[in-house]
Amino acid sequence: YYSTSTGNTETVCGYICEEIGAEMVDIGDAEDSEIASHDTLIVGAPTWHTGADEQRSGTSWDDWLYDTLPNVELEGKKVAIFGVGDQASYADNFCDAAGELYDLFSAKGCTIIGKTSTDGYDHEESKAVVDDQFVGLMCDEDNQDDLSEDRAKAWVEQLKGEGM
Repeated sequence: YYSTSTGNTETVCGYICEEIGAEMVDIGDAEDSEIASHDTLIVGAPTWHTGADEQRSGTSWDDWLYDTLPNVELEGKKVAIFGVGDQASYADNFCDAAGELYDLFSAKGCTIIGKTSTDGYDHEESKAVVDDQFVGLMCDEDNQDDLSEDRAKAWVEQLKGEGM
């Protein structure tokens, strides 16, 4: 499940879905019962509202996370998170919306899988970093678009190893 503003998150979601053979679904079009029926979810968002404490993506996620997620039973589900941001122009807020996904899905009792290294990125701060790792796959389609597809493939292999 994803949502996008400029198409970059959709592009990265496409790489992931191609690797796992899944269909891309915008969170704004998703049915709650469909979401709850999965054992593992892959969720991704861009960061648009830099510096915000909540509703950081500027997409359908903003309403869904605060209006819908509290009413969906997801305890015990595995959740893998991907984020898309611009580490050059927004080095202090790189992929912050992924951190928001992490916080809210964790609070619902989900198990977060797919954490990745921060090596190879050039940013100052990110709310998507927990215990010195990204909470999932982070991509920068503005400055490192040539790395995104390979990062997505490697991440999917990692997720399979973590029980996806």
